[in-house]
Amino acid sequence: MSGAPRTKRPRTVLEGPAATPAPETAAPAEATPLLLDFLPREAEGETRLGRFFARLREGKLSTTRCPRDGALAWPPRLVCPKCHQGELDWVDLPETGHLYAFSAVLGGAPLGMEAEVPFAVGLVDLDGLALRLFGRVVGRPWTELRVGDSVALEVYRTGDDRVFYRFRAPGPPAA
Repeated sequence: MSGAPRTKRPRTVLEGPAATPAPETAAPAEATPLLLDFLPREAEGETRLGRFFARLREGKLSTTRCPRDGALAWPPRLVCPKCHQGELDWVDLPETGHLYAFSAVLGGAPLGMEAEVPFAVGLVDLDGLALRLFGRVVGRPWTELRVGDSVALEVYRTGDDRVFYRFRAPGPPAA
């Protein structure tokens, strides 16, 4: 275990169909416990990859590339995974791609996404780049998606001042 100080989390009481915060330590209803939060923290004090989220707010999906050996890293890194150099460049990624594979989330969704079930997640091959990303796929029901469908990057706001990316499958399914 690391020597980092622990923060005290609200105690939960298991009563009825779901766990609820104990009255004496109740957290705001919109707060998600850190360990159960599906989306990463973006504040400068919580990540050293703040530039990724700043660029995402501008509508640009980006990652890091090593200027020494050209290695492209996904997700963005602080150090080159190939040569271990710490001076990396930020590069924009293509905004379009094609579904390599997908699946439906029919139950057991991450906390805060339960009301959105069913939804699709997929692997997307980015156009013009040998890079495959995982993400949520929106725009059509999962039953109408097909491997090979075109998708486009979509930046969305999470409702708690964070942003993340997903892919949109536009229009009707391919015939």
